[in-house]
Amino acid sequence: MAVAVGGRITSCLYNCCGLRNGKFVTPLSMARNEVLQVRNYAARKGTREKARKKKVKVEVKKVGFIPFKLRQKKTAPRITRRIDDSMKPDPQDNVWISKYYKWPVYDFAAAVQCHRETNHPTVYNNPDGELYVNIELDMRAAKANRYLDAFTRIVSIPHPFDTGSARSVLVFCKSRELQKSALEAGATVAGDTELIKNVQSGELSLHDFHFVVAHPDILPELVSVRGLMKRKFPNQKSGTLGTDIPGMVSRFHSGIEYSAKVDQYLKDLGWIFTSFGKIDMDTSHLEENFSSLLKDVNSVRPNREGPFITKCCLVTLPSLERLKVDYKQYIDEVDNGNEKEKVEEDDDENDDAVEVETERSEMNKTSVVG
Repeated sequence: MAVAVGGRITSCLYNCCGLRNGKFVTPLSMARNEVLQVRNYAARKGTREKARKKKVKVEVKKVGFIPFKLRQKKTAPRITRRIDDSMKPDPQDNVWISKYYKWPVYDFAAAVQCHRETNHPTVYNNPDGELYVNIELDMRAAKANRYLDAFTRIVSIPHPFDTGSARSVLVFCKSRELQKSALEAGATVAGDTELIKNVQSGELSLHDFHFVVAHPDILPELVSVRGLMKRKFPNQKSGTLGTDIPGMVSRFHSGIEYSAKVDQYLKDLGWIFTSFGKIDMDTSHLEENFSSLLKDVNSVRPNREGPFITKCCLVTLPSLERLKVDYKQYIDEVDNGNEKEKVEEDDDENDDAVEVETERSEMNKTSVVG
């Protein structure tokens, strides 16, 4: 009994003193595992909402079939055709890297001489090649956010040359003298009402002619074949109807035909690439052809501030060398500005005159009433 009682007493003592399983346990170690309370603090603001959003399933919207032409394509950055080198320095030496300096501007005669040396028989062997000009245009119209459309024109030049393409011209006029002068100027066929009857009967096909020129005196008889001519019917806007038959015939037969094209992405950028002579021609003749071409191009200039022609470069194929030429001396930009000022002055004078007339009319009315 004593042993049993003693065993109970010893076990109680061991529990009170911290002896468990033969190991001594302090009250602090007991508090670390069993006594201290574990507290859970509130989470940061927004973390619970983020957790809820992660649990929410995202619905994937199904897109219908999109045709291949309407799909958005990943395109590379476009390189503009317009080159602005105004911020670059002028070259100081005879040899320089072109992309780091300004594009040198040549005199017309010097540029032609450079191309003659390039096309020498010992180089490209093309001494009688055609001389081309690349004209850069600013296609902005008079109104804001408006641009000019592509256009095609024909300009007569003082010194014609063989372009390699034959143009046939049909002339309608009543005068025998005008018919003779038209044939001398290069017309293919010239006639009067009998020629109109041949067109109606089908003996003469209009598809064999590139241009149709007519005198105003034969216009009433020419209306009967207007349906057959369609766009070839003579009119003053296209320059195919007028009294100067030889001049019109020479213009369409041996003139320069050029087309202004517009950039697909940069709408205010346009350019013209056409030939105006051959390298073996006299330099003065080439310069006169170049001047007449630039004046005709500048005649399409819209009524706004700023130049219409921004750059001119001379080119001879197959060489890729482009020589920038001073073109401002061949066009009348100053005259255009003076004409605008004169028009504005005339408008002001007309407005003043109208105001004076209205004041006089009012004075007369008041005098009559009095």
